[in-house]
Amino acid sequence: MTNSRPALSEASTEMVPFHISIPQEDLDDLRNRLSRTRWPDALDGAGWKYGVSLDYVKELAAYWEKEYDWRKFEARLNAYPQFMTNIDGANIHFIHVRSPEPDAFPLLLTHAWPSSIVEFMELIGPLSDPRSYGGDPAQAFHLVIPSVPGFGFSGLTAGWDIARISQAWDILMKRLGYMEYGAHGSDCGALVSRELGIQKPEGLRGIHVLQLFSFPSGDPAEMADLSEEDQRKLQFLAQFQERAGFNSIQSTRPQTLSYGLSDSPSGQLAWIAELFCGFGDHVDFIDRDAFLSNVTLYWLTNTAESSARLYYENAHNHGPEPQGPNTIPTGVAVFGHDFKSIKRFAERDNTNIVQWSEYERGTHFAAMDAPDLLIPDIRNFFQRFR
Repeated sequence: MTNSRPALSEASTEMVPFHISIPQEDLDDLRNRLSRTRWPDALDGAGWKYGVSLDYVKELAAYWEKEYDWRKFEARLNAYPQFMTNIDGANIHFIHVRSPEPDAFPLLLTHAWPSSIVEFMELIGPLSDPRSYGGDPAQAFHLVIPSVPGFGFSGLTAGWDIARISQAWDILMKRLGYMEYGAHGSDCGALVSRELGIQKPEGLRGIHVLQLFSFPSGDPAEMADLSEEDQRKLQFLAQFQERAGFNSIQSTRPQTLSYGLSDSPSGQLAWIAELFCGFGDHVDFIDRDAFLSNVTLYWLTNTAESSARLYYENAHNHGPEPQGPNTIPTGVAVFGHDFKSIKRFAERDNTNIVQWSEYERGTHFAAMDAPDLLIPDIRNFFQRFR
């Protein structure tokens, strides 16, 4: 990407305003590459059996090339205050939206893979300015939405795992003057939020997540009297693991994968579509332009390798293990088409779960396809800390 990032000193705590302005030649190159895609010779009628459907990717790539408008999304993103700051040697990009309500509660939102700050676009207005959306102004939040190191405009990094990200996020919140705050996230964002709960930095009041990744330990007693519903959830998890090839590859050989993704926008599109579409279980649940804005951000910032490497860093981190379970007040929202957190195991590893909600719809990226459910759930959980 030819869009420049500000050069920040590692010793500096400065927060430099940031504005996105992608060169037109980068967008022209993207369309040119899409027009010249060499498609695989997939089996007729294979659908999603072996991976992302060829027909689906062809249709979406054609829309991306001919109809999708990056400039429209770029303008929307630039409407929010954005900054860069250096934390622990990494240049961190973040959105900072202060609520017009003076008593708003500071809330940190952490995105996942394969998403980005795009994940939270539908939450910003209702959470930061509920008065303008017909809500209660007493439920307003100041929002801090960073790009995870290695993702988007946070760019290239090395050695960043979940624990290090969590430490950096606490520094960021304190640097912004928020001595008390809450944290929310899904997937990677859920792991970062829970890690904050384990680290217990001063001022962290509570965490709200879409998943708690707690599994059976192997103790037969844990499986005794498991409800039929929990057994169905275990079957869902087993099916997820069977199809989650991205996890194995990115945990072991992310650089090998990245050559194809960095050279082919259609390849990048298909790789991201795998999880967004639930391996074919819920195709097009998320707005097409929002999804493509997310994919385009990966492409334009050339972060296929650095974002995938987060999985490797987590799998190969041999640092000291955090002590004890998560004891911070925790809220969980389980969505109908998402990874199925099981309360029995979650309560073993998180001893202060004070809110547990389950919904019939919503995917792994509920902030994008079920904000009407997620927003009140976040508000209800953090109301206790106001």
